[in-house]
Amino acid sequence: MNKFLSTLALGLALSTGGAFAASHVGAPMAGSDAKTPQQNKMTTCNKDATGKKGDARKTFMKECLSADAQPTQQTKMKTCNVDAKGMKGDERKKFMSGCLKK
Repeated sequence: MNKFLSTLALGLALSTGGAFAASHVGAPMAGSDAKTPQQNKMTTCNKDATGKKGDARKTFMKECLSADAQPTQQTKMKTCNVDAKGMKGDERKKFMSGCLKK
């Protein structure tokens, strides 16, 4: 009986531990629309790679995705310019100011 309880407790601990280890702290909750930092980076790199093709695009994407998480001012400027397409005057100035401060 004692051996049975020990085996049962061990099995319970292993099955619970496996489920706990399977959950990932940094991942968004299932059903959530929140993107991971890597997904955000992929979106930004894809925007910046517009117009590049073939090996040039492949090289650019590799460098962009392996770059530090903090975008450079130049990268921010490129991304904000793409997002501000079609805006003019004060609307564009206000948008660019907010976008570059992020």
